[in-house]
Amino acid sequence: MALLEVEGVDVAYGRIRALSRISLRVEQGEIVTLIGANGAGKTTTLRAISGLIRPLRGAIRFDGSDLLRLTPDQVVRRGIGHSPEGRRVFARMTVRENLELGAFTRDRASEVASDLKGVLTIFPRLGERLVQKAGTLSGGEQQMLAIGRALMSRPRLLMLDEPSLGLSPLLVQTIFEVIKRISASGTTVLLVEQNAHQALAIAQRGYVLEVGKIVHEDSAANLLASDAVRAAYLGGAA
Repeated sequence: MALLEVEGVDVAYGRIRALSRISLRVEQGEIVTLIGANGAGKTTTLRAISGLIRPLRGAIRFDGSDLLRLTPDQVVRRGIGHSPEGRRVFARMTVRENLELGAFTRDRASEVASDLKGVLTIFPRLGERLVQKAGTLSGGEQQMLAIGRALMSRPRLLMLDEPSLGLSPLLVQTIFEVIKRISASGTTVLLVEQNAHQALAIAQRGYVLEVGKIVHEDSAANLLASDAVRAAYLGGAA
């Protein structure tokens, strides 16, 4: 049994069908990536898993339990963290307050304090800005904060939506190294990325979405070697 199972999920925004019979799985310990063009349905897929959008039909299970009847906060309590597209930090709150808010489902202060130290070890720059308002951080720092906030819920599955978007090449490399480090620590990762080459380079498996449908599913190595995937998403480069 996979840690996350999505089966035959349809999602619509009014009359517009955003996802059509989406099925995917994520095994414990994997990094799995969803790649595709803008509007393909990648963000919608993550939002459906998080309970932010209700599918028209289909099933979503986490560790064998049905997620579709749960509210977003209950999904977090089950062990799924979500770092959303666009970071969406709380601009008027400090870095510390944003991070502590990520632990809202937890009640053991000593564990929260320990995990805060862990996040600041991963992102030492945040440790230098704990009392700074999140809205005054750079784009890269806000991305670090968004990932750190999701980690504060101590997720078994961490979903990352476009973590490299808008960042400098140096920061992109930093973020992907962090993702590998998070995975190595035992957290399963579902990664949405337009930087398909970088995403496939660190993932075990991948899915390609086009207009709300999965058109390719394979190991990351095979997707990197695919002429069709290279031509559409990797700029033709091997």
